[in-house]
Amino acid sequence: MTKILNITIIGSFAGLWVATLFSSKAELILGFLLILTFGIIHGSNDLLLIEKLFTKEKKRSFLKSLFFYVLTVLLTFLAFYTIPSITVILFIIFSAYHFGEQHWESKVDTKYKWLSLILQGSYGALILVILFLFNADQVDEIVMAITGAPFPPAFLLYSLYSILTLLVVTVAILAFNSDSFRKVLLKELFFLGLLVVIFKMSSLIWGFTIYFVLWHSLPSLFEQIHFIYGRFTNQTIWLYIKNALPYWIISIIGIGLSYFWLKESVLFFAIFFSFIAAVTFPHSLIISLMFKKKNNNTKTH
Repeated sequence: MTKILNITIIGSFAGLWVATLFSSKAELILGFLLILTFGIIHGSNDLLLIEKLFTKEKKRSFLKSLFFYVLTVLLTFLAFYTIPSITVILFIIFSAYHFGEQHWESKVDTKYKWLSLILQGSYGALILVILFLFNADQVDEIVMAITGAPFPPAFLLYSLYSILTLLVVTVAILAFNSDSFRKVLLKELFFLGLLVVIFKMSSLIWGFTIYFVLWHSLPSLFEQIHFIYGRFTNQTIWLYIKNALPYWIISIIGIGLSYFWLKESVLFFAIFFSFIAAVTFPHSLIISLMFKKKNNNTKTH
């Protein structure tokens, strides 16, 4: 995991360098390429995770798992068309917790369950709100394309104040009670500061790319591969990619067709983020179940 962190930090500074030298269009192209490779690959093996999660007595058939997974994705797409405002809010909430869970799951003692849940949710929400605040105009265009309603900037500011208050209180309680948490706190504050600088210097897509690919997808790939195969090696990385490849290709074809029809209009960004949201709902649940099973296995050994 240390190697993954080193790659993340080096990649983040490289991303900051790109943000200072390249145009927004270049950031857009590079950002989509990275999201369409590393970003989507990390969520393409959910069915394999499902098979690993359930014991032989409770294991669901592949077709049944596939059916419920696809049904969830389709219902999410339908929700974006029928109740877009509610769906966008739910997507942000799910994404915030999912990002926070991935980042903090192994860094907080399991005996602080509720504090850990609050930390994960508020941290992920803070990441998204900061990114949105620095790119409020772009966010407003995308939200308008999805929901047909403007996105009030004041909402982001009030959200930032509320989230920061909740996060600071939670961090203070954990720091007071947990030695292990205090040991990682300064390092985590540095990482958060680095992300704020990157978001400030980058476009919406590039800032999202750096966080989504380097800070979320790479650690998630490590956790998933280790959970599925029991070890993280070149061989298991290849096995993971080989299993994910069919679902990744289907995703790329779908996004490619959307771009072909919509070109560079804001509607494409709306469809793209709708796709990310549709996959995020089932994926975040599966990852939560993976962490729960991993912790239960740790307690029994």
